Amino acid sequence: MALCAAYAHAQPRYPEKPLRLLVGFPAGSALDSAARPIAGKLSELLGHNVVIDNRAGAAGNIAAEIAARARPDGYTLLFGANGALAINPALYDKLPFDTLRDFAPIAKTVDAVNVLVLHPAAPASSVEQLMAAAKTAGKPLLGGSGGVGSPGHLALELFNMMAGVKITHVPYKGSAPALVDVIAGNIQVLFSTLTPTLPHIKSARIKALAVTSLKRSELVPEFPTVAESGLKGFEVTGWYGVLAPAHTPRAVIGRLHAQTVKALQSPEVKQNLQMQGFEISAGSPEEFAAFIKAELVKWAKVVKFSGAKAN
Repeated sequence: MALCAAYAHAQPRYPEKPLRLLVGFPAGSALDSAARPIAGKLSELLGHNVVIDNRAGAAGNIAAEIAARARPDGYTLLFGANGALAINPALYDKLPFDTLRDFAPIAKTVDAVNVLVLHPAAPASSVEQLMAAAKTAGKPLLGGSGGVGSPGHLALELFNMMAGVKITHVPYKGSAPALVDVIAGNIQVLFSTLTPTLPHIKSARIKALAVTSLKRSELVPEFPTVAESGLKGFEVTGWYGVLAPAHTPRAVIGRLHAQTVKALQSPEVKQNLQMQGFEISAGSPEEFAAFIKAELVKWAKVVKFSGAKAN
């Protein structure tokens, strides 16, 4: 018993030093803005600082590669998103990481509420009318996005694939100019996150048809879902979560998961994230792993359908 006690006493107490949380986009981005309140609360709960390390570039691939190659000791983590982890593996011919092989999921944290919006003059006021218009309009409808292979682009392609229509994709250098052009009427259709569009929806500069989640959003419960509005099964969620390098000890994963869930449940973090247009979405590491696997399969089909490629 004395030997066991001595051995237990010799085991390092985790954590014993600050943690690094890699974020694949710059400060002020949506991913960064979601990561910061969570990291701040985790710092309190873990007793050591969780330091944000912004490694922007290559649509999140740079940060993911650094995390995948880090020591699996729980001190380097990734705040990952659907783009890098679920879409890019189909979009890029070669990636320096494998989502399923190189990461140990800890917790899915938030879903970004996405909404389908139109220019007010577009010939549709519902999802069913949009599908009909896309099939019968003499002039093709135009749908914008933040670029080829972006979540907004692939949401549009999933809509085309499931509805059997062809809304022509118009890529922009970022989602902001795409929003400007749908307001101006240069394009008619846009799948966007809720936060930047809501003021324009309220002022009637654009009209919202539906949110893209399977169930109505708590933030805008008056908006129907695409699935309930004529396209059954349609679901697009922008999600973020915390992951560690593969082979991180299970005890460390368990502690990080418990504290991440606790951080998400704190009133100040919850309020901060909801004000940004995020919905809390925390489950077990196993649930997060299964979800990522399903997302990889789903978006591989959509990327193939769209023909999109990135270098």
